Amino acid sequence: MRFVRQPSSICSCRANTTPPPALWMLGTPTRRQTPKGRFTIAAKHHITIAEIYETELVDIEKAIAHYEQSADYYKGEESNSSANKCLLKVAAYAAQLEQYQKAIEIFEQIGANTMDNPLLKYSAKDYFFKAALCHFIVDELNAKLALEKYEEMFPAFTDSRECKLLKKLLEAHEEQNSEAYTEAVKEFDSISRLDQWLTTMLLRIKKSIQGDGEGDGDLK
Repeated sequence: MRFVRQPSSICSCRANTTPPPALWMLGTPTRRQTPKGRFTIAAKHHITIAEIYETELVDIEKAIAHYEQSADYYKGEESNSSANKCLLKVAAYAAQLEQYQKAIEIFEQIGANTMDNPLLKYSAKDYFFKAALCHFIVDELNAKLALEKYEEMFPAFTDSRECKLLKKLLEAHEEQNSEAYTEAVKEFDSISRLDQWLTTMLLRIKKSIQGDGEGDGDLK
């Protein structure tokens, strides 16, 4: 029996593992080619590829593209919860890449879709909060108008800690008072710990108060 040596370009890149190489994505079927009922399988493949781009290849733009494709497949199966998880990844990364309008549209869409769901409406305030922060980075007036819109759409948002924080931050920003801004963030963080994404967004806003080069170390 003859054994043919495989070309080195398709050998596994890690010992004892066979992760899907990035080139395999070229063979991923399009939605038109995927039979109804198998969208979920295709969606999971795109998530796997997206995670490779996130953690190994560190190409966030391509990770975003595959999360978007995964969300599209999940919607084909009416798996809205799974689609939203992928879209929230897209929104978070888009904001990090300063694609704020894209992030805003996704956060607002998911917030609007969940605010009338008894099981999911509690999360709506988080999505509107993140959308408002993206608005805030772009322009203070945008943030004020967005906040008014979210309160009108979702009255429960008004009593949330997120909404109250936004109002304090807007006031501090208008007065160019970095100390008041920092104090409001510290108060919020003492009860609800800020994750890395929120910290990044809040720092971007704070820099517009302090000016370039001043105090860009932290919020505390």
